[in-house]
Amino acid sequence: MATILDGKAHAEQMLAEVRAGVEARLAQGLRAPCLAVVLVGEDPASQVYVRGKVKACADTGIRSLEHKLPVDTDQARLEALIEQLNSDAGVDGILVQLPLPKGLDAKAALHRIAPAKDVDGFHPVNQGLLLEGLPGHRPCTPSAVMHMLKAYGVPLKGTRAVVLGRSEIVGKPMALLLLEEHATVTIAHSRTVDLPGLCREADLLVAAVGRPGLVEGSWIKPGAVVVDVGINRVEDVALGERIFAAEPRKLETLKTKGGVLCGDVRYGEALEVAGAITPVPGGVGPLTIAGLMQNTLRASQL
Repeated sequence: MATILDGKAHAEQMLAEVRAGVEARLAQGLRAPCLAVVLVGEDPASQVYVRGKVKACADTGIRSLEHKLPVDTDQARLEALIEQLNSDAGVDGILVQLPLPKGLDAKAALHRIAPAKDVDGFHPVNQGLLLEGLPGHRPCTPSAVMHMLKAYGVPLKGTRAVVLGRSEIVGKPMALLLLEEHATVTIAHSRTVDLPGLCREADLLVAAVGRPGLVEGSWIKPGAVVVDVGINRVEDVALGERIFAAEPRKLETLKTKGGVLCGDVRYGEALEVAGAITPVPGGVGPLTIAGLMQNTLRASQL
């Protein structure tokens, strides 16, 4: 039976460290760090994520500013707001909640954020700094995952790591951060030949593709560490019957409530094979918000 890597507990520890850092600033007569959150439209999931981030700000002493724009906001108005926040010396970090409504260019908007205030770590300047191993804001999820792996004493030097997913938000930066710790890293994706066989070679498998239950227990090397970054809502009972065969309680929840959250890994199957694994929910999700708070605190120190 695998050890559970408790992301929620570790996120609470990270938030406590941020809280201590904020209190130290206040004791020196400095202002609290400030995070500006921009939400366009009324996407229900985005609203939930923003509420979670605002709550984390309140819990750590970080000041939050919410800017809610209507769904029909055009690109010029969105970018004008970003430029206004860039110029505001009282704002340390800027976060544009994704996804944006159709018709808006998310990448162009993110590129408008000043790199020093890009606490999501998505700006090409910060991504370039990561590539060169230089100081800069790191994407929240990969950096928080690294924080957790080190806290649990997961060996990284010389480890054979497979990152399943190649997004700029998680997959690519995750691979670079693992390389910094001397892991031997392979990035896999939907077009990888013999994907199950490649995953079975991994001492550390990071799944970040956004496909519910893609990774079967048979894909996992016995004793491997599995980090499941995916968070997916499953409403299809037929799909649930395939991927929750080893999780009858989750399948029952799906049938009675009409939907259930799961990761990219078939957790019940993986639990019997892996050496350690993150659950979904309660694994990587809380770490992402904690990483955002850390980045905001660092931004206030620049």
